[in-house]
Amino acid sequence: MRISPFKLKALCHKKQQNLKRVLHNAGVSRNAYYSLARKNSVLPKSLIAIADQLDVQPSVFLEEESRVQQRAQRLLVTLDRIMKHNKKADPDNVRHTLLLLQEKPINRLRRALLRGQKFNLR
Repeated sequence: MRISPFKLKALCHKKQQNLKRVLHNAGVSRNAYYSLARKNSVLPKSLIAIADQLDVQPSVFLEEESRVQQRAQRLLVTLDRIMKHNKKADPDNVRHTLLLLQEKPINRLRRALLRGQKFNLR
């Protein structure tokens, strides 16, 4: 696996940032980036050797992120987008609402009913 400078620059452009700013914010020097970009593979040689022994590509046994991490990242991106358009909104309430919307409607209803019962008992 190698770095695609074209894809990276396209992602930077999509986020309305330049490569220099992204590298700076990531704590990666330009020398380190260009050194990695010139390599045929950014994977450790040991992973390539294991893949060769199994006669597969290294990507077969590599994972990017767990589904939970991906969902959390999407939630934060959505939260940021909503907060940009609704500056007076409470971020905790928006985050809580987004989390609730990921649940099945029947589960949300059950939670609301339980919460209502607890309120009635007091």
